[in-house]
Amino acid sequence: MGLKTDDYSCTFWWKDKGGNDCSSQWSPFADDTTYFAPSEKQFIQNFRVDDLEKLFKKLSDEGVTIVGDVKTYGYGKFGWILDSERNKIELRKPINNVFQ
Repeated sequence: MGLKTDDYSCTFWWKDKGGNDCSSQWSPFADDTTYFAPSEKQFIQNFRVDDLEKLFKKLSDEGVTIVGDVKTYGYGKFGWILDSERNKIELRKPINNVFQ
């Protein structure tokens, strides 16, 4: 498709209505990945959040299925939930200056 990719993804840069830099990413995985488990889907959605721990507490209190433990890396924190259709959703609190 001619997309410029690195080891992790292809980043699409765009501006929001306020003129702020924003990005969306497309990240292909190997056919035999288990990253999406326990979902049986072949994709995952990833959303940026402001306070991962606070959100996870609220989601847990509301009975949302939490998948595993929050993971911390040098570029941010990640956690996972299942929606009502058992789609795995990744929530992340990035360290913004790592990506600038």
